[in-house]
Amino acid sequence: MEIIGYNRRKAVSYAMQWALSKNPKYYYFDEIGGDCTNFVSQCLYAGSGIMNYTPTYGWYYVNINDRSPSWTGTKYLHHFLVSNKGLSVFGQETSADEMMPGDVIQLGDENMNFYHSVIVVRTEGFPTENTIFVASHSFAAYMKRLSDYEYKNVRFIHIKGVRIP
Repeated sequence: MEIIGYNRRKAVSYAMQWALSKNPKYYYFDEIGGDCTNFVSQCLYAGSGIMNYTPTYGWYYVNINDRSPSWTGTKYLHHFLVSNKGLSVFGQETSADEMMPGDVIQLGDENMNFYHSVIVVRTEGFPTENTIFVASHSFAAYMKRLSDYEYKNVRFIHIKGVRIP
């Protein structure tokens, strides 16, 4: 396997195009649990260009009935991104000051139950929760300050690259 760069510009462009609407190529999960992680996965795919079709533990979407848990599930996406040693996008948990456009942020409650995924679309100056701007689904948003969300816990996932065959 070879490691290539993650195309942050493509991920952010995709977010800009689809944050406030629905891409008809993907099922819209808002009525059955929320669409936030599905949207973030779409953005990640736009920036990586490759899925990981490993059953159960991979990261892929074919249709509503043929997808990995990590494509639409917040905790499963986190697990995939930070532990993936196979094909596709991978990352690591970090701090707010390491965030770059195209990175992923997940919001959680006081019991560390993470329930919402967003994608970073812009940072200003030294990235802080007040200078990070995100896009999301479920609560459709584009260029929303991270500090405008209510949450008790947050995890920052910096995308490090993409593994290709």
